[in-house]
Amino acid sequence: MSAEMHIETLAIHAGHTPDPATGAVMSPIHLSTTFERAADGSYPSGYVYTRTANPNRHELEATLAALEGGAAAAAFASGLAATGAIFQALAPGDHVLFPDDVYFGAGRLLRELMAPWGLRYSIVNMADLDAVRAAVRPQTRLVWVETPSNPLLKITDIAAVAEIAHAAGARCAVDNTWPSPIGQQPLALGADLVMHATTKYLGGHSDVLGGAVIVREADEFFERIRLIQTIGGAVPSPFDCWLLLRSLRTLPYRMRGHSANAQHVAEFLAEHPAVAAVHYPGLPTHPGHAVARRQMKLYGGMLSIQVRGGVEEAMAVAARVRLFTRATSLGGVESLIEHRASVEGAHTTTPANLLRLSIGLEHPDDLIADLAQALAR
Repeated sequence: MSAEMHIETLAIHAGHTPDPATGAVMSPIHLSTTFERAADGSYPSGYVYTRTANPNRHELEATLAALEGGAAAAAFASGLAATGAIFQALAPGDHVLFPDDVYFGAGRLLRELMAPWGLRYSIVNMADLDAVRAAVRPQTRLVWVETPSNPLLKITDIAAVAEIAHAAGARCAVDNTWPSPIGQQPLALGADLVMHATTKYLGGHSDVLGGAVIVREADEFFERIRLIQTIGGAVPSPFDCWLLLRSLRTLPYRMRGHSANAQHVAEFLAEHPAVAAVHYPGLPTHPGHAVARRQMKLYGGMLSIQVRGGVEEAMAVAARVRLFTRATSLGGVESLIEHRASVEGAHTTTPANLLRLSIGLEHPDDLIADLAQALAR
């Protein structure tokens, strides 16, 4: 499949052909855990055991690699399993630069599991390139980027940070979950690895858990990640892979809808007197807007607001919504709202008055009307 094809075409056709056994246009679900050997002991189908490889996972990985413009991909049972595989591919004593605003689960993984194992890390404001340069050590082997960040939607200059990482002999990994490959292409900007929680926009329907790592080069570091995938065994089921493949075919059009709706909602909220701040890179007032405009094709469907009146009023606004659902996660067709600090717990650095919004595919006027009544005092 030509990488020069438009991404809408790649989303439908990359990695996919009609089933050779039946001619089925849609791929069957290959639930078998084991595959037959030939009389000479070989595996003519190329598959041995579904933990090491499966036809549905093979198709999913080929599609993800094509969408991100990568050389290869490894699919996992969750986004944190994918993140953990990247960290595990490093060695004890290696040093990681980690953002100061980042998905809370990734921070816990690094702090509570990988640091006791021997990985070293420093927290840095990735939007401050001088701070990134100053934080690099001789042992730095990975710079982790999340842009836009969760939940404050800070913007990191991927190309600039990748250049800093490479000058230090380190790799640059980007969590591209929020923009998706439709909104941002980190590998084309110089990143070495891309991570997705495929649970979110790639799945798109709040019904499948998964993760993936896509790499610019299928080098020895990727082979280490592949080994962790197959030996560690945190692989997605064939059905989960099939669900993701189903959803990827509509990803370009869904992401345009999410992004357009979020822009409308953000513009409304930016003018509302009950809102102290709106965090959305599509707003010209956002401090990272210029970088986002340069490196993003879409600004995405996620935004956060800080409500005037503190935590009590923020919780009250979340309680008054009627169309938004109060729930964790993001990226589905339905709109969600969440008081993020209370989910993250005692170690949170999220402002107490912050609400995180996943803007779905409802009509934006209906979403705005719901937020207007919830914000009214």
